[in-house]
Amino acid sequence: MTIQQELTEFLKQQGVWSVGFARLTPEDTAQLQQNGMDFGDCVCGISIAVKLSDAIVDEITDTPTHTYFHHYRTVNTFIDQALLKLGFYLEQKGYRYIPVGASQSINLNGWNYHGRYSHKKLACLAGLGTIGKSALFLHKEYGARVRLGSLFTNCPAATQNHAPVSVCGDCTICTRACPSGAIYGREWRVGMEREELFSAERCSQYMKKQFQHIGRGAVCGICMKVCPQYQKQGQNR
Repeated sequence: MTIQQELTEFLKQQGVWSVGFARLTPEDTAQLQQNGMDFGDCVCGISIAVKLSDAIVDEITDTPTHTYFHHYRTVNTFIDQALLKLGFYLEQKGYRYIPVGASQSINLNGWNYHGRYSHKKLACLAGLGTIGKSALFLHKEYGARVRLGSLFTNCPAATQNHAPVSVCGDCTICTRACPSGAIYGREWRVGMEREELFSAERCSQYMKKQFQHIGRGAVCGICMKVCPQYQKQGQNR
């Protein structure tokens, strides 16, 4: 059994649905170093995806639900715990590890809508899927109905970085469904910045104003719920 197979099996035993491996590019490392957030010798990235409950997602209409708000936070906690257990497992084998918070924003230069490293970017590099017009990650099997986690390690797992392509085509369902107008409707391509697709600030401000009674007002889920990619993939299986 290879180390990739061993780590994948370990994560699957924890309840993780999908696992992929990729390696930080020199460009990524240089950019992270500029911000003082590089991962040192931990350049092997492990991306995990956990599928959300269809029953809960299907309850979302033109507003999120209290159940979705709770589910969103619970799955994030599960991801953090799974990656922590993976880190313990790696360290017991003599390797180093740095997990990235499942839903942690870092206030960098007054801009707090980014994490230490993009879970979506690592998942794309690891071959788990692509990016939609909504700027959501679209898993190759489960569409937008996933949450992602990332861990970086110096474990010498074999990696093969992928270059995914958009699957949205002429579809504008998420653009039309977004109540905040935060989705621009542009086709994603490799190297495209999130801000070219989507206004994180407009989305966040709308949710905080409209949905504060549900929770902190920072989860919506409408664009995820309406995305047809999961249904299309399901029909093809």
